[in-house]
Amino acid sequence: MTEYRGECLCGAVRFTVTVTKKEIDACHCGMCRRWGGGPALSVSADGPPSFEDETALGVYRSSEWAERVFCKTCGSNVLWRSVDGAFHSVSASMLGEPEDMPFALEIFVDDKPGYYSFDGDREKMTGAEVFAAFAGGGERET
Repeated sequence: MTEYRGECLCGAVRFTVTVTKKEIDACHCGMCRRWGGGPALSVSADGPPSFEDETALGVYRSSEWAERVFCKTCGSNVLWRSVDGAFHSVSASMLGEPEDMPFALEIFVDDKPGYYSFDGDREKMTGAEVFAAFAGGGERET
């Protein structure tokens, strides 16, 4: 378990977050790609980040089960969280350069467009496999 400090582009959003599963994941779903202009690279947090000033945050309810949190000043994507509070996925770029975390998982690979790809081997899950993992308690098989 490691605590990381994070901040957005302009510094209006600052937080600490605890991470046990130190790895970077990529989401290729259409919403993440529209949200950030490409795949979302994120880190699963152990719980909600502790923000210095929550008034700096904007929240967009992107589906019946999820919210996307961003900086109201600079627009930086801060995190994706489940509405029930069970899952928090922090934008990897908010943590600076997390060199101690390997790139471990790509999700919604069946939604990935053909105009980009990542080198290397890692676990890959389709959208159906992701939804099945969440329905089964949120853990994926490794």
